[in-house]
Amino acid sequence: MVTILNHRNKMIEHYMKGMLLAHPHLAKLPDQPIIYNRNQNPDLIPILSGGGSGHEPAHIGFVGDGMLTAAVYGDLFTPPSWEQILAALRFLNKGRGVFVIIKNFEADIREFSKAIHQARNEGIAVKYIVSHDDISVEPKKNFQMRHRGLAGTILLHKILGQAALLGADLDELEQVAFGLATEIATIGFATKSATIPNAALPLFELPENDISFGIGIHGEEGYRTVPFSSSEQLAVEITNKLQMKFHWQEKDAFILLVNNLGTTTELEQGIFLNDLGQLLDLEGLDIAYIKNGKYMTSLDMTGISVTLARLKDPNWLDYLKAPTNAFAW
Repeated sequence: MVTILNHRNKMIEHYMKGMLLAHPHLAKLPDQPIIYNRNQNPDLIPILSGGGSGHEPAHIGFVGDGMLTAAVYGDLFTPPSWEQILAALRFLNKGRGVFVIIKNFEADIREFSKAIHQARNEGIAVKYIVSHDDISVEPKKNFQMRHRGLAGTILLHKILGQAALLGADLDELEQVAFGLATEIATIGFATKSATIPNAALPLFELPENDISFGIGIHGEEGYRTVPFSSSEQLAVEITNKLQMKFHWQEKDAFILLVNNLGTTTELEQGIFLNDLGQLLDLEGLDIAYIKNGKYMTSLDMTGISVTLARLKDPNWLDYLKAPTNAFAW
């Protein structure tokens, strides 16, 4: 399969330049893989997130008013270095500190933790939340929940970003983050694995007409592979796993985010959303807000992830509905 690029080691830089052309509210820190909102009000607490590339439009697509102040990038499926993250923290800090959103992967935690530790030693106030919305399980580790940071992270971007825009301080952002992160759950499936650009093979083997449930955004295979039968059966599996997480009651209110993992067609995603919506309606749930699109991908993976967040605080709904110029929302 052909990947449209010039030089493998320049593709992230070239991608960033393309996005800067298309979205004039964005700017790049010289000599750093850091994209920021050039219109950020310096009196507000800035919010930083990021991680490896290959998940576009995350994270650059969520930089804007009422969302992220900046995103820091690493190579494909590889987090930025702690030095790059520290450069972002130094740049963003205007005297009131920085709030950081980190996806729960071992390498990301290592690099972000070292940068935060160093920033605090320099007198920069930093608080953070670790996104851990993945509810799939690891068969090789006694079916322990994986707790990786997946597409549910985008809800943290939007809700915390709007809270910051409304003037929340670091402590208040931390309180919102702790209350929200534990109410977010994501699980997905794939019909085709991701492939690294110009590589001969996908990251895991998935026979034709099979479905892998519980896949990750770095090409990790899922917890169960079965033959495909119908979109409706996919929705049943996903709904059952989410119900096991939330133990919901009739009329419970939720936020729903349905995410294209890369190359699923709009037609397929719409069919699946219809099936999922019917099942959630049969469960008697109040789906107060729906986002359906491409938010956090895994290169060319074909699949869908589903995120539910229990709507514990009515302010979250207002924050989700607030306008933003972040282009991927």
